[in-house]
Amino acid sequence: MQRWGGRFTGRTDERVVEFTRSIEIDAALALDDIEGSIAHARGLGRAGVLPPADVDALVAGLQGIAAEVQAGTIEWDTALEDVHMNLEAALEARIGPVARKLHTGRSRNDQVATDLRLWTRRAIDRLDGGIVGMERALVGLAEREIETILPGTTHIQPAQPVLLAHHLLAYVEMLERDRGRFADARQRLNVSPLGAGALAGAGYPLDREATARELGFEGVAANSMDAVSDRDFVVETLAAAALAMVHLSRLAEEITPGFRVRTSRGCVLDRQLDDAEQAES
Repeated sequence: MQRWGGRFTGRTDERVVEFTRSIEIDAALALDDIEGSIAHARGLGRAGVLPPADVDALVAGLQGIAAEVQAGTIEWDTALEDVHMNLEAALEARIGPVARKLHTGRSRNDQVATDLRLWTRRAIDRLDGGIVGMERALVGLAEREIETILPGTTHIQPAQPVLLAHHLLAYVEMLERDRGRFADARQRLNVSPLGAGALAGAGYPLDREATARELGFEGVAANSMDAVSDRDFVVETLAAAALAMVHLSRLAEEITPGFRVRTSRGCVLDRQLDDAEQAES
């Protein structure tokens, strides 16, 4: 029987177990789950809910598991269904029954909401770094090819001579807008749901602001019901990623035009037209 199956008397059908299992996907949240759990444990200590010895044991245990995750040595048990239950079991195996105190004042609802915000924030930061690297590469190429001329086209017809640098820098503008969209999504997601509980609060005098600061959030979610249910930030991030992919796809198409250009460094940009393109031209 699954941990969520407390109201059932029979054994869960294996097909249901297979369908509801998510460890293969949500294992990506492991470090974020641990980071949130460490902050929560320290918050329980600040509130006087847990004694210092328990807090120290929880934090040390979680840090040890994090090291295993980073080293890739942790073994995920598919029978435990998801990353959260796997980490809870690993913590209890490491430090004993005190591990069960970690869930004091926290629901799976605000836990998962926090994990997903932390993961999405990290993903946005990685994407932003990648976009900046792409922009620098484009600017560097534009600077090297400042005198290279190529035919600019409109409606698939040659229109005006343009600089290759001008063409490349157009993509820097597009990518900067992509960065702005990611930054907007990041700003809205960067509030902490911890302390919202299942939907109406934790029931303990937790300092949500202190925990939020420890996790790098700019503040706390104002409404507990919204905090545990909001996934707007995921859709915003996906939308920004989709637009960025459109720009990259366009660049991938345009850097293989049906013409020949010799750059100022003597390199030849060339692609032979296939039969269909020759027929159209």
